Amino acid sequence: MKRRTFLLSAAGTGGALVVGWGLLPPRSRLGSRNSLPVRDGQVGLNGWIKIDRRGRVILAMHRSEMGQGVHTALPMLVAEELDVPLDQVLLEPAGPESIYGNVAMFVGSLPIHPAEREPDHGSAAVRLTEWMVTKLAREMGINVTGGSSSVADAWDVLRTAAATARAQLLGAAALQWRLPVDELRIIDGVISHASGPSAHFGELARRAAALSVSEVRVKPPQTWRLIGRSAPRTDVPAKVDGSARYGIDVRLPGMRYAAVRMCPMLGGSPGRIGVDEALRRPGVERVVRLGPIAGSTAGVAVVARTYWHALQAVDAMPVEWRAPPHDPQRGLLDSSAIAAALEQAARQALAEDGGHAFHRRGDVARAEQGAARVVEQVYHAPYLAHATMEPINCTARVQDGQVEVWAPTQVPTLARQVAARVAGVPPERVTVHVTLVGGGFGRRLEVDHVGQAVRVAMETGGKPVQLIWPREEDLMHDFYRPAGAAVLRAALDAQGLPVTLRIASAGDAITPRWLERGLPAFAGPVDLPDKTASEGLFDLPYQVPHQRIAHAATHSGVPVGYWRSVGHSHNAFFSESFIDELAFEARQDPVAYRLALLRDKPRHQAVLRLAAERAGWDRPPPPGRARGVALHESFGSIVAEVVEVSARQGRPQVHRVVCAIDCGAVVNPGIVAQQMESGVIFGLSAALHGRIDIRGGIVQQRNYPDHPVLTLADTPVIETHIVRSQRAPGGVGEPGTPPVAPALANAWFALTGQRLRRLPLLGAASAPHPGN
Repeated sequence: MKRRTFLLSAAGTGGALVVGWGLLPPRSRLGSRNSLPVRDGQVGLNGWIKIDRRGRVILAMHRSEMGQGVHTALPMLVAEELDVPLDQVLLEPAGPESIYGNVAMFVGSLPIHPAEREPDHGSAAVRLTEWMVTKLAREMGINVTGGSSSVADAWDVLRTAAATARAQLLGAAALQWRLPVDELRIIDGVISHASGPSAHFGELARRAAALSVSEVRVKPPQTWRLIGRSAPRTDVPAKVDGSARYGIDVRLPGMRYAAVRMCPMLGGSPGRIGVDEALRRPGVERVVRLGPIAGSTAGVAVVARTYWHALQAVDAMPVEWRAPPHDPQRGLLDSSAIAAALEQAARQALAEDGGHAFHRRGDVARAEQGAARVVEQVYHAPYLAHATMEPINCTARVQDGQVEVWAPTQVPTLARQVAARVAGVPPERVTVHVTLVGGGFGRRLEVDHVGQAVRVAMETGGKPVQLIWPREEDLMHDFYRPAGAAVLRAALDAQGLPVTLRIASAGDAITPRWLERGLPAFAGPVDLPDKTASEGLFDLPYQVPHQRIAHAATHSGVPVGYWRSVGHSHNAFFSESFIDELAFEARQDPVAYRLALLRDKPRHQAVLRLAAERAGWDRPPPPGRARGVALHESFGSIVAEVVEVSARQGRPQVHRVVCAIDCGAVVNPGIVAQQMESGVIFGLSAALHGRIDIRGGIVQQRNYPDHPVLTLADTPVIETHIVRSQRAPGGVGEPGTPPVAPALANAWFALTGQRLRRLPLLGAASAPHPGN
């Protein structure tokens, strides 16, 4: 290796040598120019960027596009640094190298709270958790689209990669023309000098690739031309004209289709299967028994020439279903019984030694004794399905010891791992093609359907097979947002302000279950503290002198997984509803009360004031309406929402939602607004309708009629207002969801005097359902 190439390529050699991403500068993740496949005269400048003959920039795209606009936002970072038009940045799927792993999700979001590192809270279990997740991110380079982390993870890395490429290209031009670098300029991908020489990137790329750069600086904000402006989404034209390819659109020569049917009882399995009856049906070619793969319930798949034939056969095929092995402690799963047990566990965790205390401050027990009054309330949240619009699907081909997978996935690294495990081949023999994703919300962090597709493809003699779940299977066999219960208690002083805050929540831990399914080597024999269960409670911004925030981790046996905004999705409902109750007890305005508790939090105050101002909080709402407010911080962003509601036939009708967000530096304001709108609609669907009921081990919801989502007719006007910031970017895909349920509940109380402490709100407002 020549000395002049060492600085740019050494970091990318050897795979696992690219470590320490959370501590080392972004250049540690540049990788080698050999990381990218070079074809048709392309030239690689580092592990992220190539230049083609025409001077266009090719970016290694390491994140899945599932509607969040990442295939526009990340190219904007590169186009900004390289001074090229956005339409001159092309995308190419990134490979499996560890430089493409999501550091912001795995290292920046360790499953413990910073307070746990304090001397009086530290423990061997916590240190082991931190070590495990850091090792997971650094050494395996897990490529995940989730945790609202795509822009945050790429912010420094892609700008540094592009700035390094720019410096190389300018250096190549300076050497070729024997002119000072600082006299050159770049306009629309063309480097030129006032004396006359000019060349586009493609003409300089080979010389540039041989150069090393000792120091690189990204552009300062005052020089940005693209970042901070609303550029059109690059993925929209293909979605409009129908050329966009989602997983369910994959078509391959000789492809077969498979429809699945899992045991109705969670954890059950098939006994006798009517194979002969199925094979006699038109178009049917094979029946494949499916064991429990990556956490899925066992079942059966029918392979046919068309999906219609497969679906009709699997629905008509007689199957004797076997219940799961009897568990004397749990019995058959029942969501009402689980809800009652969760409340009991939360009450037990309220004690000084109860649950796992994620956060402590002061002396809660002593301060409670001298309080003027104490307020205590209990809140409940149900299991929730993801209900993505694109059905669960995966296409697989197994032939000659090679496995090829086409999947709408958020986690291609784990898709590759499970495909290799099921097929019995090394991961190097598995190729994963990531398609557009028709809704992820955390469901595509699971790879059960990938394993099923590979298992079926092993039986089709080398023919590719597209496996699709009917909607009924999706709702009945999801990895659900855990049900939760929380007891919140506050001691108030004479002015009605809290001097103590004691919160105890209960619910299943997600991270241990997810690791068991996707990365069993990292699961461990004992569940360690899972931050996602208590996030949004242990890190509240309100200044309360004495606090104890604890969580009782349960293991109900219901399959649980990450759901959009994870623990924040229900913990914000618990905390912000309770803060509103305290304001009512103190006979204070809800906004003013919150501002008083945020006296040392200027960012939170600014967001709350902006939302209140734009919503007209100080003016009376229209007749027959009321407003409610909620403030919540998640995924590095602060969001306040004001909901305006009326009553229609005794139920809430939402007319307007005003959002304010501080998400740090904004790449594309249009995408921020779109994602806030998406988060609000998603959150309102759950707040009004969302629930999964389980009786006798069987999920009762089957399809959209009994699991409704918000329709266009019921969607309110949504306004988004962005607080300007120079901080590094936070997330925007998820932070819009948590505040909407408590803001709606608080508005309903302001309108009717009825306090709703159980989700979904429609059921609680009309006919409360035991357990949910």
